[in-house]
Amino acid sequence: MQYLTTNTSEILKHFDTIHNYIGQSYWAENIPKETLQKAIENSVNFAVIDEEVGLLAFARVITDKATFGYLADVFVLPEFRGQGLSKKIMSQVISHPELQGLRRTMLATRDAHSLYTQFGFEQVTDAKPLMQIHKPDVYVKAM
Repeated sequence: MQYLTTNTSEILKHFDTIHNYIGQSYWAENIPKETLQKAIENSVNFAVIDEEVGLLAFARVITDKATFGYLADVFVLPEFRGQGLSKKIMSQVISHPELQGLRRTMLATRDAHSLYTQFGFEQVTDAKPLMQIHKPDVYVKAM
């Protein structure tokens, strides 16, 4: 039986699966386990878990729970894609009580725009106000 949970302690029981996927992703390749665990512990987390198989999908929101949120680390394991799990987890993210009333929720993605537009995300039309400190090799140096 599949179920969705936001219980971080329960989600962390599947930490190795999460780390194995995210550590090979284009957005966080080689992320140290300690860094990812700290990130999860300080986020609002979502997971689809199958009682027999384990973790199937994951997402987290980095937020102050009042004004801003950043959707991160969204994935469905390849062997479970095409079953509507990304929509299931995104529905929970959008409706989560602690994430209501945020003035802005952002994300960065290379390849899932069609998913996120279904949930109200739009391309940034004026990127001039946005700034960043970007250290793409930070995890390589940390190894």
